[in-house]
Amino acid sequence: MITIRQEEEKDYQQVFQLTEEAFREMEHSDHQEHFLVEKLRDSEAFIPELSLVAEDENGNIAGHILFTKLKIVNGSESFESLALAPVSVKPEFQNQGIGGQLIREGHDIAGKLGYQSVILIGHEKYYPKFGYEKTSNFGISFPFDIPEENGMAIELVPDGLKNRKGIVKYPKEFGID
Repeated sequence: MITIRQEEEKDYQQVFQLTEEAFREMEHSDHQEHFLVEKLRDSEAFIPELSLVAEDENGNIAGHILFTKLKIVNGSESFESLALAPVSVKPEFQNQGIGGQLIREGHDIAGKLGYQSVILIGHEKYYPKFGYEKTSNFGISFPFDIPEENGMAIELVPDGLKNRKGIVKYPKEFGID
């Protein structure tokens, strides 16, 4: 039995360790995700309601997801969206649907908070299960080269990305210029 709830300060150390463990063996990782979570918590991009943990019946944190603010910039115009990064599940809890529960709950909360879309870089076979499509379908690109199928977006509301073409601008904490 897994419960999804908002992360609290008392969870920070467990989340740090869990995130490091979750990405330790990942091939396409810089192995800095646990530090990124810490930096984002202290940033203007942080939304406390969108830092979620998955807790088992014994109070152990099995997973964590973080959605933070980002912008889509098109010339002098910019539009707010969300970045999904990272989603972490402890290795012994992986492949049990916990990541999916975190994603769906995060989408639900983000929509209730008024956010219209989410952008991510992720596995092309995993995220489409949750409704993600290539960002190129929306006319959105990244400020660096990635395989087209790994840049994805989802509209949390109908037409949430309509006429929102542009380049993704990450918060400075991501270390991307």
